[in-house]
Amino acid sequence: MERAKMAEAESLESAAEHERILREIESTDTACIGPTLRSVYDGEEHGRFMEKLETRIRNHDREIEKMCNFHYQGFVDSITELLKVRGEAQKLKNQVTDTNRKLQQEGKELVIAMEELKQCRLQQRNISATVDKLTLCLPVLEMYSKLRDQMKTKRHYPALKTLEHLEHTYLPQVSHYRFCKVMVDNIPKLREEIKDVSMSDLKDFLESIRKHSDKIGETAMKQAQQQRNLDNIVLQQPRIGSKRKSKKDAYTIFDTEMESTSPKSEQDSGILDVEDEEDEEVPGAQDLVDFSPVYRCLHIYSVLGARETFENYYRKQRRKQARLVLQPPSNMHETLEGYRKYFNQIVGFFVVEDHILHTTQGLVNRAYIDELWEMALSKTIAALRTHSSYCSDPNLVLDLKNLIVLFADTLQVYGFPVNQLFDMLLEIRDQYSETLLKKWAGIFRSILDSDNYSPIPVTSEDMYKKVVGQFPFQDTELEKQPFPKKFPFSEFVPKVYSQIKEFIYACLKFSEDLHLSSTEVDDMIRKSTNLLLTRTLSNSLQNVIKRKNIGLTELVQIIINTTHLEKSCKYLEEFITNITNVLPETVHTTKLYGTTTFKDARHAAEEEIYTNLNQKIDQFLQLADYDWMTGDLDNKASDYLIDLIAFLRSTFAVFTHLPGKVAQTACMSACKHLATSLMQLLLEAEVRQLTLGALQQFNLDVRECEQFARSGPVPGFQEDTLQLAFIDLRQLLDLFIQWDWSTYLADYGQPNCKYLRVNPVTALTLLEKMKDTSRKNNMFAQFRKNERDKQKLIDTVAKQLRGLISSHHS
Repeated sequence: MERAKMAEAESLESAAEHERILREIESTDTACIGPTLRSVYDGEEHGRFMEKLETRIRNHDREIEKMCNFHYQGFVDSITELLKVRGEAQKLKNQVTDTNRKLQQEGKELVIAMEELKQCRLQQRNISATVDKLTLCLPVLEMYSKLRDQMKTKRHYPALKTLEHLEHTYLPQVSHYRFCKVMVDNIPKLREEIKDVSMSDLKDFLESIRKHSDKIGETAMKQAQQQRNLDNIVLQQPRIGSKRKSKKDAYTIFDTEMESTSPKSEQDSGILDVEDEEDEEVPGAQDLVDFSPVYRCLHIYSVLGARETFENYYRKQRRKQARLVLQPPSNMHETLEGYRKYFNQIVGFFVVEDHILHTTQGLVNRAYIDELWEMALSKTIAALRTHSSYCSDPNLVLDLKNLIVLFADTLQVYGFPVNQLFDMLLEIRDQYSETLLKKWAGIFRSILDSDNYSPIPVTSEDMYKKVVGQFPFQDTELEKQPFPKKFPFSEFVPKVYSQIKEFIYACLKFSEDLHLSSTEVDDMIRKSTNLLLTRTLSNSLQNVIKRKNIGLTELVQIIINTTHLEKSCKYLEEFITNITNVLPETVHTTKLYGTTTFKDARHAAEEEIYTNLNQKIDQFLQLADYDWMTGDLDNKASDYLIDLIAFLRSTFAVFTHLPGKVAQTACMSACKHLATSLMQLLLEAEVRQLTLGALQQFNLDVRECEQFARSGPVPGFQEDTLQLAFIDLRQLLDLFIQWDWSTYLADYGQPNCKYLRVNPVTALTLLEKMKDTSRKNNMFAQFRKNERDKQKLIDTVAKQLRGLISSHHS
């Protein structure tokens, strides 16, 4: 029962569901019926639903049939009307077709005209669009054409500006065109082209500058010379102090209007041709150089954002050029032109760098310039030290000094420190002094070799004044003497004195423009003059004095000459004082050593006189030919000795102009040497035997010498002072000739001994020679009593002399 109820309930539910689905199918759009049908197939009442569906379809068919049957008569009527309308419609169609044909025929021309109008309208619109587009494109093309023209004419900086304007202003407006893309793609290439071309111009400029640095430097140094000459004219005296032009003055001279933002010339020649004409104003460095390539390249690289690259490249290349410029040629020391070209190149290099420093902003800076200058200064000084050391010509050294001063003055105008150059000039000054000393050594040697060593004869007042004008000499007695007369000195005195003054002038020339104080100049001149006197002149005099062929007359004249030169030293002191304006009383003033030099030369000449006299005496003594075994006596002195005495008399007669002490010393020295030589002649080992007769002949020669000494060949000796030179010989000869051995032996050793100057050794030597003679020449002496007694006496005396010698040594 319950089951039947439940089944009934389920049947009612499914029936309700099927009804709902059918209503949805009837009311729902066909496109959305899918989900509804799916709910049917998902259920288990498919069969029953289909039955419901069939039933619903039959119901609808019946309703349709009822409706059709209800409206059939009306349908038939409508069809009948429609058939009538079809006939009318056909007529209307024919009329419309006919009307259309007529209309087409009538509107054909209008259509053609309208078609033409349409084409015109289209063309007009296209033309308008084209004009608009061309209006935008033409400025771009014009700018590009202008850019190519500027590139073609090498106006690279304006080209770069045009390129920038084209890229940022014009091309963005027409960026969608293909030709614009081509232009945009070419812009980096154009920039690189401009960059490369400007760099090529810069390289050409640098190469041109390197080749023409000497011309630029020559011009700058000429202007510095002109300014210095102008300063000298204004001051009306040689410039010793430092008078520098200011930086402003330098740039007034070199002033040239140049635009730093754009090149003043599109022709990149680098160096302009300038002819040197003395009458025309010397052109400035900027008149010779076209710096526009540098400015252009700098601006171009700055615009391209590569300024640092450009600065590094420029500085690197200029450093390389600086090293080349600072490398001196190997033969620079041979001529002044070699030094001049070297200095011109250096000045030209730094004039260009200084101008770049002041006309560009940061391309080079002061630190970079100072670094280059330090390098240049050290290399220049080293080169000058090396090459100047080869200079042996003082004129070349002096010219080099003037060139270095001009070089330093020129660079100082541009603000470069040059103190080290002036310090180096002080070193060259020492070398200059050495070359002067060598030159004056030759001058002195020539003067001394060509001198006749005779007093200067003068036959007129003019000749006398000429000599006095050359040498400060005053002698009242000589002035009173009538012409012709003679100066006491020979020609080399005024010549040497004049050359010493010339040397001082030469030293003074080197000190000019070195910015030295008067005291420093005075000290330099005095030291150099002292070297001239103590070394050069002294050596020259010594060489003359030591010459082998020099005679006594020449030596006597040298002594007289040096005496007068010694007196002239005070005038040399005054001369130096006058040209330096430094009083000799000033503290630390160097004194001249001329007095010492001439004294030393005079003493050397005196010694040479003594030596020369002694040599002459030795030459005469070599003519001595004593027969030591003779028993005869000539009763006159030997011929050689008579000639020797005559020579000494004539020689000492020449000594009248010598100082008394010199003549007396020479005479005493000659007599002592003669006495010593005679003693050696008597005692020499080759004379093994001698007789009393030979000793008496020798005594005659000694008496002749004593007679010469007593005659007073040179005034000034007291009584028998000169005879004392022969006292040793006299006492020895008296002892043997008088055979006064008892007195000698008895008084030996006493202060008042008669034979005080006789040495027992000398006496024994001479006695042995007489003893050997007595033995050998008298074979039968033992048979004669007197001879035997004499021989015994000689033996006894010899024995006693040996005793004296032994007791003396003990």
